[in-house]
Amino acid sequence: MISDEVYVEIKVLRKQGLSLRQIAAEVGCAVNTVRAHLSAPEMPCYERKAKRPSKLSPFETYLRERQAAAHPDWIPASVLYREIVAQGYAGGGSQLRAFMHTLKPTLPNEPVVRFETEAGAQMQVDWVEFRKGRRPLYAFCATLGYSRASYVEFVSDMKVATLIACHEHAFSAFSGVPRHVLYDNMKTVILERDAYGEGEHRYHAGFLDYARHCGFVIKLCRPYRAKTKGKVERFNGYLRRSFYIPLVARLKQAGLELDVATANAQVQIWLADIANQRLHGTTGAIPAQRLIEERSALQPLPPAWRGDIAAARPQAKADAAPSPQPSALPRPANVLAHIEAKQPAQHPLAIYAQLLDTLCTPREVAP
Repeated sequence: MISDEVYVEIKVLRKQGLSLRQIAAEVGCAVNTVRAHLSAPEMPCYERKAKRPSKLSPFETYLRERQAAAHPDWIPASVLYREIVAQGYAGGGSQLRAFMHTLKPTLPNEPVVRFETEAGAQMQVDWVEFRKGRRPLYAFCATLGYSRASYVEFVSDMKVATLIACHEHAFSAFSGVPRHVLYDNMKTVILERDAYGEGEHRYHAGFLDYARHCGFVIKLCRPYRAKTKGKVERFNGYLRRSFYIPLVARLKQAGLELDVATANAQVQIWLADIANQRLHGTTGAIPAQRLIEERSALQPLPPAWRGDIAAARPQAKADAAPSPQPSALPRPANVLAHIEAKQPAQHPLAIYAQLLDTLCTPREVAP
């Protein structure tokens, strides 16, 4: 194939009286090529051959429907890759990502400077609100700063009793207590900043007693700087994109709504098989493996906490002494059994198991 410029040059050289061999030597092509172009009535037009169907072609309709069901949210390509592999897709992830770019342009990520902590030093905690109204749905998220191992528990309220119970379960899952736990301005932790002077805050007395009992120091994000706890914030987005949105979209296709008990049953599987087994994008390590190293730096689990939240002193200062009370919170050995006892499942779990059997492949690279 020659360019349009060479074709025009062949015509011009022929008009100047050059022979076919002279023209071929001048433009650097074969004599037969010169002859063919001179005999053509007009400039040749080349057409591309029809594009052959790719390995992804049979799954494109499925991918469009999955994203349509999740709209206005977005299901990551890594999640959809697991799903279509289970359906027989034999191609690679790059082909899938290229197709996903045609459905939604990729926005550039802003550079973020992260502060790393040593093993056992810090855990970051946050609430994620998924649903309001008559049947609210929230998630307690806790991420260890060193290993990036995470714990998630879905609940229907964000009361202090629920917050303490979630901490109990998180510490049990991590097999220890960090030295510091970082929060934003949640009212179940802090009632008033700088109430007794700069840096001397008025904490919720019941939660302050619990923190002392466990042996961790409450740390607060700077006002209007939620990114101070960026590790758990990034995990919150990962939880929403890679677990919640695909799960809700799949249930929506089946005419079902996610409830608390089922969300907890599924998130325990997701944490064990995917979230804590993925290759973390920042540390370059698997959180579950790094947690083994971090556990030796965690403080030992305390005995069951005995405190009465309802009788907590509203004006407690940060240096006030704890006030032991009769046991107010259960410490169940089986977290899911406790959750299901409080929040019965709306639908039989077998229904979800049939729908969600493609969501649990390990070693996903993510934040």
